[in-house]
Amino acid sequence: MSLVIASDLTKIYRAGDIEVPAIKGADFVIEPASFVAFVGPSGSGKSTLLNMIGCLDHPSSGTLTVLDTDIAKLDRRAAAEFRGKYIGFIFQDFNLVPVLTAYENIEYPLRMVQQWPAAKRREQVMRLLTAVGMEAQADKRPDQMSGGQKQRVAVARALVSNARMVLADEPTANLDHDTAYRIIELMRRMRDEFGTTFIFSTHDPKIMAEAEVTFTLEDGRVLSRNNQQEVAHA
Repeated sequence: MSLVIASDLTKIYRAGDIEVPAIKGADFVIEPASFVAFVGPSGSGKSTLLNMIGCLDHPSSGTLTVLDTDIAKLDRRAAAEFRGKYIGFIFQDFNLVPVLTAYENIEYPLRMVQQWPAAKRREQVMRLLTAVGMEAQADKRPDQMSGGQKQRVAVARALVSNARMVLADEPTANLDHDTAYRIIELMRRMRDEFGTTFIFSTHDPKIMAEAEVTFTLEDGRVLSRNNQQEVAHA
């Protein structure tokens, strides 16, 4: 079963009598356990697509099916429950809670959304801290971490609820070149270990080069789909 299916997907934002089309008739399919990038210039619709896939926004028309669920039919509460159960998020500014430690930031979704018991939470958080190489920094707060360490914590937090997919909006934008490569390698390793699909919105050529499937957007339209594995074996 495909993870995400979009058919003639459209998103229009309205400000009074003005209509601004952000996505125009997009068609695409994303398979499970894949490494996918939406690429294109600013304003091309990348973040809008991620927001709709992540149930943060509703399509204006067309269909968007995520994990066999029609996103347009979810009300606000159902969308929040769906996100909490199946989707993790990674942001370019890390979006960690400043007063919480690395351990507590990763644990946060399990306490606030999943409401896991304490012993189960600790086992899961320690497993993810170890997986991203941050077990020695478990008690550090964000202001005591480097950018790369913050993003490692963000990756662990996105995965802690056993998310089926992780949506990453420009996740390497605030990282230096070497750290960005290490974070991309980490996310690929997490995909291989946990079977999680990673879906990126990005300008970064490093992510574009590593993505197995790339969708190119321009002015709200999906212009092309490039399968890197097909290119490599052509």
